[in-house]
Amino acid sequence: MKIAVIPGDGIGVEVMEAALHILNTLDLDLEFIHADAGDACLKRTGAALPEETLEAVGEARATLFGAAGESAADVIVRLRREFDLFANLRPVKSLPGVPCLYPDLDFVIVRENTEDLYVGDEEYTPDGAVAKRIITRTASRRISQFAFQYAQKEGMQKVTAVHKANVLKKTDGIFRDEFYKVASEYPQMEANDYYVDATAMYLITQPQEFQTIVTTNLFGDILSDEAAGLIGGLGLAPSANIGEKNALFEPVHGSAPQIAGKNIANPTAMILTTTLMLKHLNKKQEAQKIEKALQKTLAEGLVTPDLGGKLGTMEMAVEIARHLED
Repeated sequence: MKIAVIPGDGIGVEVMEAALHILNTLDLDLEFIHADAGDACLKRTGAALPEETLEAVGEARATLFGAAGESAADVIVRLRREFDLFANLRPVKSLPGVPCLYPDLDFVIVRENTEDLYVGDEEYTPDGAVAKRIITRTASRRISQFAFQYAQKEGMQKVTAVHKANVLKKTDGIFRDEFYKVASEYPQMEANDYYVDATAMYLITQPQEFQTIVTTNLFGDILSDEAAGLIGGLGLAPSANIGEKNALFEPVHGSAPQIAGKNIANPTAMILTTTLMLKHLNKKQEAQKIEKALQKTLAEGLVTPDLGGKLGTMEMAVEIARHLED
């Protein structure tokens, strides 16, 4: 089974090396095909996302992506569009030994990944600028179906739609309507909805209420970063971009150039991202093994400086691999 590997820029290279070390500890029958993209690739080749990289992603069963720097819009956003990776999955789960606001969280945000203001349709006007917001029934229904299917698969009982239909009556009105049409197909599941501003407050005051949140592109981008703050920050936050025929998995912390090359980057988000990939590839047992090994390592304080430890990126990966072997 071919997996495209794109380390990218900055700490993406370091955390990818750590994640591959752990994956290679298991007998997974995966063939890793390395490809290039990002700022360094642009400087070296003149293209942030070369055609050969697009071909490698297209031929692979899944793609592991490290991080992109200034060229992120030309790399990760383009990959999402090229391969119609319409669902952005952002799990929010508290981890042992990690200082956080809530030690008991376990929910997921499902973000529509293809439209909304992120289509980038903007133009200047004599007095400023205008951006077009695009919300379609097709995309709203598709992401709602994905959310209910994912919740059902993971044993969750409730799906919450987040929108602003009291103000954005047409666009978010369509999103809310399609959500409830899909909800009617899952009578065994509880479905409710909140305005996005109320949700932002509830994530702080009562986050345990949520199981699966489904929302539009911009709101999902903002809320998922807020939710990562509840469990210790972006260095612990994995993500998946999933389509009908392809999937791309990436941590959400970015390239962090200020610490790149210092061997202090926390590999947790990248490692958890690999477990999302393994679950997607129907290797759930192997994913759970990695999760347990990571949790043991975190609980023992064998971590990078951002979590109060003294280990380097690869040293932490070696400890996780050791727990895997045990």
